[in-house]
Amino acid sequence: MRIGDAKQSYEADEAIWTSGTQKLWFGLFLLILLLFPFLADSYLLYLGCLVGIAVISTTGLNILTGFTGLISLGQAGFMGVGAYTVAWLSLNTGLPFPVTLLLAGLMAAAVGILVGLPSLRVKGLYLAIATLAASVFLHFIFAEWESVTGGMGGLSLEPAHLFGWTFQSDFMMYFIIVPLAVLMVFAARNVFRTRIGRAFIAIRDRDISAEILGINLLRYKLMSFALSSFYAGVAGGLFAYFFRVVTPESFPLSMSIFYLAAVIVGGMGNLLGGILGAAFMTLVPEALKLLTAALTPFYPDAPVFMSPMLEIIFGALIVGFLIFEPHGLAEIWHRIRRFFRLWPFRN
Repeated sequence: MRIGDAKQSYEADEAIWTSGTQKLWFGLFLLILLLFPFLADSYLLYLGCLVGIAVISTTGLNILTGFTGLISLGQAGFMGVGAYTVAWLSLNTGLPFPVTLLLAGLMAAAVGILVGLPSLRVKGLYLAIATLAASVFLHFIFAEWESVTGGMGGLSLEPAHLFGWTFQSDFMMYFIIVPLAVLMVFAARNVFRTRIGRAFIAIRDRDISAEILGINLLRYKLMSFALSSFYAGVAGGLFAYFFRVVTPESFPLSMSIFYLAAVIVGGMGNLLGGILGAAFMTLVPEALKLLTAALTPFYPDAPVFMSPMLEIIFGALIVGFLIFEPHGLAEIWHRIRRFFRLWPFRN
């Protein structure tokens, strides 16, 4: 068979092959997620739960920044709203965790709508500063509203419970966090098949043209803020149940920068990029810890030298991906897939 005929045959079967292959790989991926907690040690389970929480929050920020084009530095504040909502409800009402997580998401969404109000008048750097100010204000509330938040001492809460089950260990929490992360990523994927998702993308590409076409900018921008904040609130609620302690220092400004970096490194406007970015940025600090431990026997001052490296690496990753690969890890993954699909037909 000639190369041209082979390529035509490949292109004719592309849709069927892709659909079947995607289903196969997705089924294998779910199987790995199911078996992982039974094969992993406690440290890997801990990392798996952290990645799951990061995926939810990064997906929410990607909806706002990647798909709607609204830059936000308030993700940590919205997560804090969700975490404190879960902690307060758990301590004062005894509601099961599905209800508290839903209420945490809704509370964060309400705060997100308020924060998003300036988005009709300002955008870009000005909107980023506005969301940063909101995050600082929320941090002030977490620290000073002692009757609700416990002040700087924070709040401690009981493990999540449902139908007599107590989700106390990392092993048990894994079966809450990871399935919920998978569900929320697929919910976000389906949003962009609807009119709402297409309106988000139109606003990102050209908001003036979108308004001329009849898209209500204020409504959809606030909707995007609400949806993004809902994801952050749920992630914050899971954070609270996972660590069972919530303090103002649990949600610093650096956490907002962390999630923005995850969106940029993974690929803005790409749900797969949000997953890859969240996993990559969560594992980078752990890789640095392992590297520090390996260097310490040969270089005793390694911990002192490596401690400030995390912030430097975060900044370098953001700048590096913006310059050399603005579409992030998702584009690198797509290139690898395209290469291996076409390699038999190359000259």
